[in-house]
Amino acid sequence: MKILVIDDERSIRNTLKEILEYEESEVTLSENGRDALVAFKNETFDLVFCDIKMKGIDGVETLEKMQEINPEVPVVMISGHANIDTAVECIKKGAYDFIEKPLDLNRILITLRNATDKSALVKETKKLQKKVSKTYDIIGESESIRKIKEMIERVAPTEARVLVTGSNGTGKELVARWLHEKSNRSSGPFIEVNCAAIPSELIESELFGHEKGSFTSAVKQHKGKFEQANGGTLFLDEIGDMSLAAQAKVLRALQENKVLRVGGDKDISVNVRVVTATNKNLREEIEKGSFREDLYHRLSVIVIHVPALNERKDDIPLLAKHFIDAVCDEYGLPTKQITPTAIDELKKLEWTGNIREFRNVIERLIILCDKTITDIDVINYANPLCR
Repeated sequence: MKILVIDDERSIRNTLKEILEYEESEVTLSENGRDALVAFKNETFDLVFCDIKMKGIDGVETLEKMQEINPEVPVVMISGHANIDTAVECIKKGAYDFIEKPLDLNRILITLRNATDKSALVKETKKLQKKVSKTYDIIGESESIRKIKEMIERVAPTEARVLVTGSNGTGKELVARWLHEKSNRSSGPFIEVNCAAIPSELIESELFGHEKGSFTSAVKQHKGKFEQANGGTLFLDEIGDMSLAAQAKVLRALQENKVLRVGGDKDISVNVRVVTATNKNLREEIEKGSFREDLYHRLSVIVIHVPALNERKDDIPLLAKHFIDAVCDEYGLPTKQITPTAIDELKKLEWTGNIREFRNVIERLIILCDKTITDIDVINYANPLCR
């Protein structure tokens, strides 16, 4: 852990240095705010101890400038002239903690460990955010993908309901997530429901919730997905597989912005943007009588079609690089290379499983191939029944 200590008293600087180095930290010392800020700009620190009373730039001003440079670094203020007002002011300006002089060893060690935990948490959060953002990237520069991205930019800030169509594995969920992330509801929840995966007798309870005792296994009250998504986005995947009874209740919820829990007698107001997706032709389902036409019109204010991978093979080089980087990072491996001839072989294949299948093939190639993926590797291993 790298720590910056700022204090105009040499004895305090040396005492802190001795304590912190004993705890296996790397310590940089500074006797004034000006030099400390130069070091803070040029180096990366995990924690700062900063005296308040200093000549020139005092500790409070130093704290303010550090917050402007990097607000994620915990700054612990120390003072021999402490009072409640000063402590409150420092905390309001972003200080992580406040320690009085004379310094107490146990107090310093507790602060050090707490700050270490915070720094580790911030780093892990950044790592996870980066991983999540990469996971939900829409990769491609083909004309069809460019149009989808433009449509998302235009539609996301509105409250329009969107129906996303396309075959399995094309990335319909990614479109739904980006509609949420770029909307005015992005700070709210994104709740996903796979309508095909929930038995028809449970779908109403899942969507609208139930009251305790409303059926045999209802041992406690349960909030449905509409309530859970309040203030955010509800993504109903595979909407074409929803039962007609559930469709009727969804239609009512969309019309009235209210839901009724199973076994309940009181309507609950909800504020939800609904995005749906299907791999079916809903027009054909309407003709068959298995999908309500009035619900279709409610859901399809905007329709975004996600093309199959076979329709946008020019995106394969970008997709290959994206998944190679992602899979190698996931496995903790050095990033592998792929030859142009290997890309050509990938383009020759028929991708019936679309992006989902493509990622699986890349993962298989990374596991089975050497540092560079060649056309021979693709020929040998792209098929799951490989030699």
